[in-house]
Amino acid sequence: MRVPQRGEVWLVDLGLAAKVRPALVVSVPPGDADRALVTIVPHTTSLRNSRFEAAVSVPFLKAGAFDVQSVATIPLPKLLHALGKIKPSDLVVERRLCEWLGLPPRKS
Repeated sequence: MRVPQRGEVWLVDLGLAAKVRPALVVSVPPGDADRALVTIVPHTTSLRNSRFEAAVSVPFLKAGAFDVQSVATIPLPKLLHALGKIKPSDLVVERRLCEWLGLPPRKS
């Protein structure tokens, strides 16, 4: 399995209750001495119009949004396959994630 890169969207097995769904990789690739983990933000089509939902329009996803309140860190084997990549200019997800975590937004 190739190492997922920040900004890529992968199909991820989040278990029985959360289903298999697309998720955006928001962490950097782990190194050889690091744990084989990746931090993701799941995509949902069940919108609640929350300020913590980040809509990104790309051809490989159904209409919906990334739900930053569901951010998770999972083992690499839970990632099934890559679906595509989001342009850095579309990383509104990162801004919403910073808001949710109470962190200052990253400087461009």
